[in-house]
Amino acid sequence: MTVLVSALALVVVLGVAFRHAGAALPWYDEVASVLLAWLTYYGAALAALTRGHIGVPTLVDRLRPAWRVRAVWTAEAAVLLFFAVLAWAGWQVQGALAGTTMVSLPSVPAAVARSAIPIGAVLFVAAQLASLPQALRDARTPAPAEGRPAARTPAPAQGRPDARTPAPDESRPDSRTPAPNESRPDSRTPAPNESRP
Repeated sequence: MTVLVSALALVVVLGVAFRHAGAALPWYDEVASVLLAWLTYYGAALAALTRGHIGVPTLVDRLRPAWRVRAVWTAEAAVLLFFAVLAWAGWQVQGALAGTTMVSLPSVPAAVARSAIPIGAVLFVAAQLASLPQALRDARTPAPAEGRPAARTPAPAQGRPDARTPAPDESRPDSRTPAPNESRPDSRTPAPNESRP
C-alpha cells in the first residue's frame, strides 16, 4: 500500500511540475487513474482483513448471540457472492482486453492496467475468509456494555463470575457500596442521634 500511495503521489507531483513548466507529460493522467484504481481495490481488501468496512455493529450487538451468528453468516455470504461475481467479471474483462494497450503508453497492455479488478476481488474474498473465525467468535460472545467493543471484552477471571464488574478495593473502605442499613463515614446524612452543624 505504501508503494502504491508513494507512486501515485510521485506521478501526480511530476505531472503538475511538468505541466507548470510547459512540458506536460502525456501519460501521467492515465497512469494516476490506474494507480488510484489499484490503491482502491487493494486497500479495500486490506480493510476487509481487519473488518474495517462500514457496518452497523450497534444493530447486530442488540441481537441474541444465535441471531448475531446468523447475521454474520448472511452478511458474509452476500459479500463473498458479490466479490466472487466481481472476480469472474473482472477475469472476463481481461479476456476482452487481450491485445489492447493503454492509450498514452502503447507499450503497456490494458489488461495490466485493469488487473486490479479481479486481483482485488480475489484478495477481498481471501481477507473475508481469513477474518471470518474472529467475526464468528465475536458474534457468539454476550453483547457488550454501552461503549465497549465486543472483541475487547475480557474473559471472566477466576473467583469472579463476571470480569466486567470490578471487585471493590477492600483496602479502601469508601470504595465498596455499603449495605442498606450500614452508614458510611463520609455520608452527608446524619445518624439518628447526631445533630447537623
